[in-house]
Amino acid sequence: MNDLYDRHRAVIPDWVALYYRDPIEITHGEGRHVWDVEGRRYLDFFGGILTTMTAHALPEVTKAVAEQAGRIIHSSTLYLNRPMVELAERIAGLSGIPDARVFFTTSGTEANDTALLLATAYRRSNQILAMRNSYHGRSFSTVGITGNRAWTPTGLSPLQTLYVHGGVRTRGPYAEFTDERFTEACVADLEDLLGHTRDVAALIAEPVQGVGGFTSPPDGLYAAFRRVLDRHGILWISDEVQTGWGRTGDNFWGWQAHGQAGPPDILTFAKGIGNGMSVGGVVARAEIMNCLDANSISTFGGSPVTMAAGLANLSYLLEHDLQGNARRVGGLLIERIRAACAGVAAVREVRGRGLMIGIELTEPGTDRAAPDAAGAVLEAAREHGLLIGKGGGHNTSTLRIAPPLSLTVAEAEEGAAMLEAALREL
Repeated sequence: MNDLYDRHRAVIPDWVALYYRDPIEITHGEGRHVWDVEGRRYLDFFGGILTTMTAHALPEVTKAVAEQAGRIIHSSTLYLNRPMVELAERIAGLSGIPDARVFFTTSGTEANDTALLLATAYRRSNQILAMRNSYHGRSFSTVGITGNRAWTPTGLSPLQTLYVHGGVRTRGPYAEFTDERFTEACVADLEDLLGHTRDVAALIAEPVQGVGGFTSPPDGLYAAFRRVLDRHGILWISDEVQTGWGRTGDNFWGWQAHGQAGPPDILTFAKGIGNGMSVGGVVARAEIMNCLDANSISTFGGSPVTMAAGLANLSYLLEHDLQGNARRVGGLLIERIRAACAGVAAVREVRGRGLMIGIELTEPGTDRAAPDAAGAVLEAAREHGLLIGKGGGHNTSTLRIAPPLSLTVAEAEEGAAMLEAALREL
C-alpha cells in the first residue's frame, strides 16, 4: 500500500485529496459493503460521494453494462443512440418540467456548466445568483459560482456572481428566526439585491447543500424566491446532483420540497443515476434548451454503455421503491445517530433528510468549527469498519452520511453503532 501511495504522490496533483492518514485502496464491493486490498470489509456510508446510489455491483447494472459493451461501447451524439433516447424519455417524464429536453454529460460539473451556458445565452446576461456555502463543481465557470471558500481556488470567473442568503438554516444573521421569519428575511435580502442590479440570468441552488455539509433552508424558501425571480424574468436552476433520485426520502427531487411554485426552469443531475458510471445531464423546457444558436455535441455524454447502466439503475430504483426505503430507513438512521450524539459535547447539530445526514462538529460550547475533531471521527469510524465522508462550509467540520438507498434496517443499526463508538472516542 505504501508503494501505491508513493506512486500516487509522484504523479497525481497535491490538491487531489485522499481520505485517512493511511489511505486505503478499495478493490471491490457488494451491496452496501466494500473491501480494501488487505481484505478488510467496510460498511459504506458514503457511496463514492453519493454516487453508488442503489448498491455496489448491482447485478442488473453490471449485466446491462456488459451486454451493451459487447455490442458497441461508443458512438458520440452524432449518431442515433437508442439507450440515450430511452433514458432521456424516462428522465423527461420524471423531471416535472413541461415539454422537457434532456442533454447528457459525463459529470455534475459539466451538467452545471451546460445549465449556466443555457441560462446566460437565453437571458443574454452573465450575472448569476448563487447561494452562500454552495458547491457546483470544479470547472472554471462552476468554481466561479461556488460559495464555499474551501472549493474556490481562483477568484477569476467568466460570470458575475452575487450570493444570496438562505442555504444554511442554523448559521448567519437569521439563524435565530422562526422558519417563517427566516424565509421572509431571505426574500427581503433577495429583493434588495435585485434592486442594485439588473438583467440577472439565473439563480442556481442546491435544495440540500452537499459539499456544504448537508445544510438546507426551510421547505418553501425556493418557492418564495421563485415568485420574486419570475417578476424579473430570472431563471431557476435546481442543482440535483446530490439530492436527486429520491435520496431525500420525502421527494424524488429536492426541488419538490419547494414545489409550490412549480418545477425549476432547468434541472441538473449526475452521480447516483449511473451508480458509478459517468453520467450527468441537464433537463430544461424546449425553448431554453433549444436557445443555443451554434453547434454543440458531446463526445462522451450519452455513451451507450453509461446510458444502459442508467436505464437499469433507474428501473431498479423505481421497481424497488428505494425512495420509500430512503425515507423509512433514513428516518430510523437519523434518530439512531441523534441518540448516539447525545452527550457528545463536540456535536453542534445533526441534520438531514432521507439518507442524506450531516453531523456538524464544533469546539464544545462554541460555534467554532472543529475540523480536527471531524478528521478524528472519520479515522475512528474507519477503524470500526465504517466509511463516511466530511464537508461543510466551516473548515470541513461536518461528517456526511449517505449510504446506498438500498440500505437495510440491520445495516443502519450496525452503522449507527460503529459511528457511536467513533464519536465516543472524542
